Amino acid sequence: MPDFLAGLCDPDTLQMLAEGTLDTLYMTLASTFFAYVFGMIMAVVLVVCRADGIRPCPGLYKVLDVVVNLTRSFPFLILMIAVIPFTRYIVGTTIGNNATVVPLVIAAAPFVARLVESSLLEVDGGVIEAAQSMGCSKLGIIFRVYIRESIPALSRGITITLINLVGLTAMAGAVGAGGLGNFAYVQGVQRNYYDIIVAAVIVLVLIVQVIQIIGNIIAKKTEK
Repeated sequence: MPDFLAGLCDPDTLQMLAEGTLDTLYMTLASTFFAYVFGMIMAVVLVVCRADGIRPCPGLYKVLDVVVNLTRSFPFLILMIAVIPFTRYIVGTTIGNNATVVPLVIAAAPFVARLVESSLLEVDGGVIEAAQSMGCSKLGIIFRVYIRESIPALSRGITITLINLVGLTAMAGAVGAGGLGNFAYVQGVQRNYYDIIVAAVIVLVLIVQVIQIIGNIIAKKTEK
């Protein structure tokens, strides 16, 4: 057991573990924020432009529906490599935490769009018709009916997205990103220090559990 924990007793290793944890949290939170910015926009357009939506536009709906489906079908590592030129154009580099946020957002935004779309479609049609009969504008229906009525489902979707992105950041760590994935690969796998790998996994599990607990609490409060 002492030999197994020897790598973790080094102050430099503990510092790298702490920095990797902070980097993972940064990439997860930043990519989730931007994924929801773009994902919410796509979801609203998909719901509004459906054949039975409040502003039907079949052509736009079909195009966006195909784009979302195609983007979701790309494996993350392949997507990360495919968008290297775009990543370099946006942040000026292809390695590091900021560079990793770009493919994370591209990968997560269509996923978020589908989550949000399904949440918005759960809104009772009678409530929408009532708002229309009262003269509510289309923007009013979107914000006051669709989004407001979907807050509990949206909060659960955010939890799911955060947990998925924690896993993607760990995967990206093996190909140039920072965070716990990079810490486990460079300090653990390449140096055959399996105690470091286990430590990184434990921290990742703890992060996921904390996110899930907080998400459950928020979901319960928004349902009241």
